[in-house]
Amino acid sequence: MTRLFGFLIFSLFASGAFSQQQKPTFEVIAYYSGNGDNIEQYSIGKLTQIIFSFLVLRDDTLFFPSPQRKDALRKVVELKQKHPGLKVLISMGGWGGCKTCSDVFAVPESRKRFAASVGRVMKEYNVDGIDIDWEYPAISGFPGHAYRPEDKENFTDLMYQIRKVMGPKGELSFAAGGFTHFLEKSIDWKAVMPYLNRVNLMTYDLVHGFSTRTGHHTALYSHRPGQTESTDNCVQWLLNHGVPAEKLVIGSGFYARIWEKVSKTNNGLFQEGKFKRSIDYKDFRYLEPDSGWVHQWDMEAMAPYAYHRTADLFATYDNSESLLEKVKYVRNFKLGGIMFWELGCDVPGNGLLDRLRESVEKTEAK
Repeated sequence: MTRLFGFLIFSLFASGAFSQQQKPTFEVIAYYSGNGDNIEQYSIGKLTQIIFSFLVLRDDTLFFPSPQRKDALRKVVELKQKHPGLKVLISMGGWGGCKTCSDVFAVPESRKRFAASVGRVMKEYNVDGIDIDWEYPAISGFPGHAYRPEDKENFTDLMYQIRKVMGPKGELSFAAGGFTHFLEKSIDWKAVMPYLNRVNLMTYDLVHGFSTRTGHHTALYSHRPGQTESTDNCVQWLLNHGVPAEKLVIGSGFYARIWEKVSKTNNGLFQEGKFKRSIDYKDFRYLEPDSGWVHQWDMEAMAPYAYHRTADLFATYDNSESLLEKVKYVRNFKLGGIMFWELGCDVPGNGLLDRLRESVEKTEAK
């Protein structure tokens, strides 16, 4: 009964705090895991949110992994003085960062105590909210991490408890897997959405480091029969299941994923290979044509890729062209915006963030 009452109360905010009845904001959200030094070299004024990553779960409390992370958060929060429209959130979890989530959040009182600790951190550090990055409720995620079917319901109650503590003005979101198995098994979408401002869709790493076959790691559209998982596949699944479009934020990866020992067939696309490494956008000189890479554009997936014909390497990534297509997609389906992992991967000044903002402004009047 308590949560039902809470659901009814928070549903009343649908025309207020959580909705976008006025002209909707195109969210441009950056995850950031740096130490705060030299962060102003990036185009901070072109962001609507920075999600400071990551805090950890210690026992049933939100906790800083080191004193240095406290100092880093303070530096990020100071940016709000120069950029009044900027919101700063904290994030808990990440890949490999939620080892005890299933066990801890299985206990009702632990969910309440965690929510209370979120409120304390928000107040002490003047942050605007939290993004939960549990990878993943109810399904296998990081190797060896516990998961159970009950995670699905426990996750909903966790969001409810956090919302109850932070009130209607706090920013509450979570990072969602962009793949079908997560969409179908991890989240009770109808139950959880009333508590959330948005869902940050990790529509990158769709072809990940465990993959032995190449593909587009952050494809906009599916390329059948080569690849089903894509941004569009994820978004359309959610829209068809009643998730509000304006609460969906799609993801971009500011890094490339590289495979080795890849056949020249189809310029390496959808071929067997071995994952080699990831490369930040700021280091994309590695992919310059002069070094042997031939860059391609997949018209079906609306995604770039590259193949090195002498070294048998394959690369998948986002660039300014694919970001423009993603912005158009957000506009077309009236979604909430775009987030990316992560700010520290970008070129300081005149980087992908700048190209992203240019695309937002270019499409605004259309």
